[in-house]
Amino acid sequence: MGCVESRFVVEKSSISVVSPYDLRSKHDAAIANFGVPDYGGSLLGNLVYPQNGTVGCSPFDGDQPFKSPFPRPTILLLDRGECFFALKVWNGQLAGAAAVLVADTIDEPLITMDSPEENSEADKYIDKISIPSALIDRSFGETLKNAVKKGDQDVVIKIDWTESMPHPDQRVEYELWTNSNDECGVRCDDQMSFIKNFKGHAQILEKGGYTQFTPHYITWYCPQAFILSNQCKSQCINHGRYCAPDPEQDFGQGYQGKDVVLENLRQLCVHRVANESNRSWVWWDYVSDFHIRCSMKQKRYSEECAQDVMKSLRLPIEKINKCMGDPDADTENEVLKTEQDLQDTFRGRVCECPVVSGVQYEGDGYASCEAVGPGRCLVNHGGCWSDAKNGVKFSACIESDLSGCKCPPGFRGDGHNCEGACTSYMDSEIMAIMSQYMPLDHQQNQVVHHEDQPLTHTSTV
Repeated sequence: MGCVESRFVVEKSSISVVSPYDLRSKHDAAIANFGVPDYGGSLLGNLVYPQNGTVGCSPFDGDQPFKSPFPRPTILLLDRGECFFALKVWNGQLAGAAAVLVADTIDEPLITMDSPEENSEADKYIDKISIPSALIDRSFGETLKNAVKKGDQDVVIKIDWTESMPHPDQRVEYELWTNSNDECGVRCDDQMSFIKNFKGHAQILEKGGYTQFTPHYITWYCPQAFILSNQCKSQCINHGRYCAPDPEQDFGQGYQGKDVVLENLRQLCVHRVANESNRSWVWWDYVSDFHIRCSMKQKRYSEECAQDVMKSLRLPIEKINKCMGDPDADTENEVLKTEQDLQDTFRGRVCECPVVSGVQYEGDGYASCEAVGPGRCLVNHGGCWSDAKNGVKFSACIESDLSGCKCPPGFRGDGHNCEGACTSYMDSEIMAIMSQYMPLDHQQNQVVHHEDQPLTHTSTV
């Protein structure tokens, strides 16, 4: 897992279909991180889906062809793909649209429509975009397109940003998903450059009461079977509950992932404690000062250096340490548990289930990771039944068969629960041998079956 970028939270039920009546419903949308949403307000408009150029990657013909001649403005619906999100919105703005919705082309969680990275073409229009835009999911997009194509009624959409700026304080809330690691390459350098360059603006906005900022930090957890492994011991705190990647990807030298988790936790607590005394903006000072004075490159990434920074900013160290809790305790950490719960709102690429000791795990990377593929039988028998009889171990997990669990020869069941068959392998063999020397009346013409292959014997008197 590498470093992460800032993302905006998906707005729940922020788009409503007002008309036609039979399509009335509410849907989620991911607001773009460019353009100007009407924070605290809403927009009601007629939906238009162009007959040509549905991806919006080229300028539309005519002089503002989507500028509405009616009292209601035009909300333009476009398809995802082929060019930057921002270019689609820019072309929509030039064509007279008051807002742009982009329909996803695959079924996936909504993501924020990002500004393009610096390039000469995007620089010509990115700062000129003044209309709002958002990404909607594929199925909702298809429903809207079909309704527009039907053409018997206007499709009226309401985009609602009232929850984007909570009332009654009239502040814009925003958050940054970040990391205290300064040795993860370009991404870490970019994040610190952002913090350094935005720090002054952020503090002015917070001190003036215009914004409310909250930092967040990503962690993952260690699979239960490997809590005592070197990987988890070096990368995790609280008995494997909160982990971060090793900065050097080398468990035997340098800083460890748990060092990063502890500093992430400290920075969260700096923000919490500072916020309690109405000095939330001090977080920006602490993070930027810590980066300069306590970097990994200078071998000063430590608790001692962190305390020196806190002292210089007159932060209450004892309160911050109390907030951090005991990293060695076999219990949940209230601060980091809250962060993990909030990670469901983060739509960027963040956590993936790991490969540990050659075993691949699959899951959401936050609350579930299960062993799959080759090696899965080494971990809890791949989730299959297992037992020991007469000193012999049996398992329904077959390394070469990845389709599921199957009871071994001599047992019956669904692979998750297995029971000894009525006639086991050994019983069949004994009865077959005995019938050769001690034929019984009821064994006349008896056929004895081996569990793996038929073993047939016809006795005679």
